[in-house]
Amino acid sequence: MSDCQLYLISPLDVGSDFPARLERALEAGKGLITAFQFRVKNVDQHEAANLAAPLQAICAEHDVAFVVNDSVALAKRLGADGVHLGQGDGDPREARAELGRDVQIGVTCHASKHLAMEAGEAGADYVAFGAFFPSTTKDKGDAERPEVELLSWWSALFELPCVAIGGITPDNCAPLIEAGADFLAVSGSIWNGDETAQVSAFAKAISAN
Repeated sequence: MSDCQLYLISPLDVGSDFPARLERALEAGKGLITAFQFRVKNVDQHEAANLAAPLQAICAEHDVAFVVNDSVALAKRLGADGVHLGQGDGDPREARAELGRDVQIGVTCHASKHLAMEAGEAGADYVAFGAFFPSTTKDKGDAERPEVELLSWWSALFELPCVAIGGITPDNCAPLIEAGADFLAVSGSIWNGDETAQVSAFAKAISAN
């Protein structure tokens, strides 16, 4: 059985009944879901902090890391467990200096071995490769799509964990798990359906590998 785990990414709308949905997903994924990334757009930091508060509390109750997407400032304000940086979101070294050594820092590396090695040298705690499949959650444009072998190459050479991202579902995740992904970052495949059923489907897929 694989020790691959799930890394949930929020939908852009985290209001309304979303806290209850997150609670159900985490209940269904005990021992499987290791982190939740808070990803909202076009809101100011004050509103983002208000939206984050109940979700951060739910994650704490379930011993799931609460990671802020893009914003070192918001991560610091919330006392988040981690921050995830895109290529345009700043240097991991600067984020480390701002947030301290206990905060998890992840870096998007797309399909690039070079970017991933740079991120590791800069002190990142994990690197993220993708999108492996077409994704409706985030517009990747014409970004280079990585081959599954990239995960095998990385996991054979480096101890730093790698996250696979982009259009991952219970039906297509097996090759990523087999190639050595430490985490599967999932969003639409969870929140566009019944979150409990989808988490359970991922659990079955991972246990089969």
